[in-house]
Amino acid sequence: MRYVYILRSIEWLDQWYVGSTDDLRGRLRLHNEGGSPHTEKFRPWELVTYIAFKDVEKAIAFEKYLKTGSGRAFAKKRLR
Repeated sequence: MRYVYILRSIEWLDQWYVGSTDDLRGRLRLHNEGGSPHTEKFRPWELVTYIAFKDVEKAIAFEKYLKTGSGRAFAKKRLR
């Protein structure tokens, strides 16, 4: 399974992060330990939501969509 996930910074509430992984728990731990240069300065992170995909290509396409303007609007409207 491939997971597309959305994180929100606990201290910086306006900071969100979208990513994908095969190991959701391990990846969240990595973000919170500072193992990712894109997310280390906004730690700690909480998992807002995730979607599991059997098809890796569909997961990658959905992750890319969530990183577009319309994808961010979609997530903001439905997840806040």
